[in-house]
Amino acid sequence: MHIRFFKYQGTGNDFIIIDNRELTFPKTTELIQNMCHRKFGIGADGLILLENDEEVHFKMVYYNSDGRESTMCGNGGRCVAAFAKFIGIVDKRAVFRAVDGIHSAWIIDDVVSLELLDTSLPVKKEPGYYIDTGSPHLVIFKNDLDTIDVNLEGRKWRFDNTFENQGEVNVNFCSEPRGNTIYVRTYERGVESETLSCGTGVTAAALVTSYLYGINDSISVNTPGGDLSISFKRNSDKFEKISLTGQAKFVFEGKYWLS
Repeated sequence: MHIRFFKYQGTGNDFIIIDNRELTFPKTTELIQNMCHRKFGIGADGLILLENDEEVHFKMVYYNSDGRESTMCGNGGRCVAAFAKFIGIVDKRAVFRAVDGIHSAWIIDDVVSLELLDTSLPVKKEPGYYIDTGSPHLVIFKNDLDTIDVNLEGRKWRFDNTFENQGEVNVNFCSEPRGNTIYVRTYERGVESETLSCGTGVTAAALVTSYLYGINDSISVNTPGGDLSISFKRNSDKFEKISLTGQAKFVFEGKYWLS
């Protein structure tokens, strides 16, 4: 028996995507871990199932590479929207259900803009700022982003007891803005390593930057995997109309054989 899969990446954040509308995929932690393993499997930061939904175009079910179903994934949402267009479910606009609610996405060639849900303003949490952009994030401003050991520093705060009530936390290291541009590196929980890009993470960093530096326009974000753009509207108590835009590319497809 084999599983047909499709590999996508959004600014280096890579995913295994499976059309599971017939609900044939065995949702076991071990299988997902094995498929995501970079030495013994396909290799990916996460795995996404596209399933039927009675109200919108489809449902997105997201798993981190540790095999656990997780919170919203921004780059994953952009990639699954591109995949939905590839298999003919949608055209230029996709409306889908994720774990945190309903999202819309616009697909133009290999660029996808994803709407994220409204979020509250950041909260000061040493050594940075906490904000939930569909997933919980800590944003720490650093001057030495090119030389910082993201895995060492990120793991330290990822498991800090301060964030226990937020269901653990992703850790983003962010530069001070130059104009409307910031540089971000992210340690992702569930992957337990630095990823080349994190959609909800760069969104978190952009919104915290807006909050601290008074930037009320779109913010460009450089990551090790490529560039993203975050637009938003800031009100007195929240951010709304949040949109994450960047490339989402099909890489290859194949068959994963079950032993």
